[in-house]
Amino acid sequence: MPERIDFPALLTGHTVVIEMINSGEAGLPVLTQLLRVAQPALGATGMAFVEFGPTGGRVISATGAAAWALGRPLAVDDPDTVCLLNGPRVRNVLVGRLNGKLAGELGGSDLRWMVVSRAEIGGHTVGSLHALYPGDDEPDAERQGVVAYLASCVAHMYGDQSGLPVHGDGPVVAALADGLAVVDRDGHVRLWNPAAAQVTGRTVEQALSRPLPFPLPPSGQVRDHRMPDGRWLRITSGELPGPGTLRVVTFRDITDQQRRDHDRELFVAVTSHELRTPVTVIKGYADTLTDHWDSLTEVDRRQAARVIGQRANELARLVDRLLSSAAEAGPGDDPPTPFDLGEALRSAVLDLPTELRRRLVLRLPTDLPKALGHRPSLATVLTELTTNAGKYSPPESPIEITASVDGQLVAFRVSDRGIGIRPEHVERAFDRFWQGESGDRRGYPGAGLGLYLVRRIVEQQNGWVSLRPGTDGGTVAEVRLPRG
Repeated sequence: MPERIDFPALLTGHTVVIEMINSGEAGLPVLTQLLRVAQPALGATGMAFVEFGPTGGRVISATGAAAWALGRPLAVDDPDTVCLLNGPRVRNVLVGRLNGKLAGELGGSDLRWMVVSRAEIGGHTVGSLHALYPGDDEPDAERQGVVAYLASCVAHMYGDQSGLPVHGDGPVVAALADGLAVVDRDGHVRLWNPAAAQVTGRTVEQALSRPLPFPLPPSGQVRDHRMPDGRWLRITSGELPGPGTLRVVTFRDITDQQRRDHDRELFVAVTSHELRTPVTVIKGYADTLTDHWDSLTEVDRRQAARVIGQRANELARLVDRLLSSAAEAGPGDDPPTPFDLGEALRSAVLDLPTELRRRLVLRLPTDLPKALGHRPSLATVLTELTTNAGKYSPPESPIEITASVDGQLVAFRVSDRGIGIRPEHVERAFDRFWQGESGDRRGYPGAGLGLYLVRRIVEQQNGWVSLRPGTDGGTVAEVRLPRG
């Protein structure tokens, strides 16, 4: 590691990051650029940022020797997660003293030290920033100070909600009780309980003697209102008994309910849109065969039967996705077992549609070690990843499947030469029903379930999956599993 931090390079690079923010860029692109600037200036081998939510963490940005960890989840009860969320806000961590799976993975990457700093807002941890170093020399206090400063910068991005967080609803804690306010005849607040401050983010001092931060519904009525930060409130009001003309207002956060309602409406819209095309084609060709069998040539009949079969297969795959999504399907209770990853990939390829199989280029090493997981589910994972690659790339372009071993992990990649993926979409693509484009004019079919199911299946096997733009264009989907 260099003796000194390259402060001129850090300052120059940080200026570029600020210019990105001022020009309107936000979220993952800005975060990743910050890590790319910091890594060489700090003399680190790699940088990573883990975003934390109520159910655990996930590596959402990584550079250098840490790039392999992009997309890796950290369970809330994992010993490494517990270690990162406790103790001093910034400190050096010896990799060998970690107790979870991460230690073995980092050890396989020849990394010995981490400078770790939590990104916090008002005492609430939104993530942790990591600078990774090889060798026996412990990073000095100066490097700790810079990493702590950069973590504070990231926390500030979360506070501004500038395209972050990537997962969940951010650092605002959902209210545990209804907010309560009393307003006078002019609509100014006279009473503001602690829950009201939690729900709205306005302290008592900020709320008293000022208008409500949302519209006041007529007495006895209910109104759903969307706040500027995107959360939804359900508001009710009524006259307060007594000589004055005071009104009592209650409100609570219904963001989750609104999201469920939106998902339900989206489910109906997506399924009706995606089912309509294959059903229409199947019915049309079936009617043609029924009504014009005698007048059709043998070639026409075979062509109609072939199209009906193709569309029926598409329909079956879509129904499988919908049912799996509704059932939160995965490997189930079967324990993970070692299996030959190379043989499993070759076998899964044979079950792919002919037109997709013709485009595949397999580059699998003969000495690939076994993976630990659920072998039957690999066919579903590969089908979804290759189908996705085929959908977003030119019809005749190759789709490459490669595999490698990295320390305690074994990985395979599906690479295409298509339209690529925007950096800010690499995580959203795994959301259920999410589409890069929407509306009746979108050029690519699909229900937005394939990648969602892939992530669920892989993570239930203690692995993880990530997307990234390809070096020469297109998209690379990478799945990492523990070695068997």
